[in-house]
Amino acid sequence: MIRKAQTSDIPVLIDLLYQVGKVHQDARPDLFVAGSKKYTEQEVDEILHNPKTPVFVFEDGEGKVRGYAFCIFQQHLDSHILTDIKTLYIDDLCVDQNSRHQHIGRQLYEYVCAFARENGCYNVTLNVWADNASALRFYESLDLNVQKIGMEKIL
Repeated sequence: MIRKAQTSDIPVLIDLLYQVGKVHQDARPDLFVAGSKKYTEQEVDEILHNPKTPVFVFEDGEGKVRGYAFCIFQQHLDSHILTDIKTLYIDDLCVDQNSRHQHIGRQLYEYVCAFARENGCYNVTLNVWADNASALRFYESLDLNVQKIGMEKIL
């Protein structure tokens, strides 16, 4: 079952945020602080109460949250170069490391896309780190296409 996240989900969301942090830390220890997470408990609580930042969770038959999708509505009103399309940006998508390869990520993604359509969005976007090969393969399997590419030169 996929539903909107609730305040009572914060402890498991924090655990999953640590899992995502570790993936990034392992791939890029030069950029990501070991043992860190993207959001604090207070920030997650604020996100959950903001209608512009919906969060969805996948709950298994035993009532355990096995994954999440943090989303952000984006729109560039009054931009001189961008159209004012409405986008649902997937800020973070995670499936518990012990629940992977069960199509939970796909179900979350498809739910997010349906939610975006229902809310008048033109597209769904996300970012993925180039060193996260498994995530890249996963998103490619969902027929996502490259929209833009960030590049770097380490000095």
